[in-house]
Amino acid sequence: MRVFKTRTIATDACKKGRVTLGGVTLKPSRTVKPGDIIDVKKPPITYTFRVLAIAPNRLGARLVPEYLENLTPQSQYELLEMTKISGFVDRQKGLGRPTKRDSREMSRFKEESYADNFFLDWEDDDDEDDD
Repeated sequence: MRVFKTRTIATDACKKGRVTLGGVTLKPSRTVKPGDIIDVKKPPITYTFRVLAIAPNRLGARLVPEYLENLTPQSQYELLEMTKISGFVDRQKGLGRPTKRDSREMSRFKEESYADNFFLDWEDDDDEDDD
């Protein structure tokens, strides 16, 4: 109930074992009842919800608290914030896609004019050393 954006994403999460009830993986068709505590793993954190009631049909976001209670510990939310903050700060060089700056430097290096100027400057430096 509004934990995932679409039903397809929710179904895929169930099939991947990311939705559990008392440590047991749920199938997408599993019926839940009031009082059930469901764990939903959405990396990097695990949300915990208690089913309060079963909705008769689809409902708006404002009505969700009447049917679902969020029991997720504050430590999980702190973990999420830490991940957001440190996501790009701790990126090691060579991991992931090149940055825009890296791409520009590579394309400049590949251009003939840049390479020619580089080698010409380098040859001039060698001539000065011979003097």
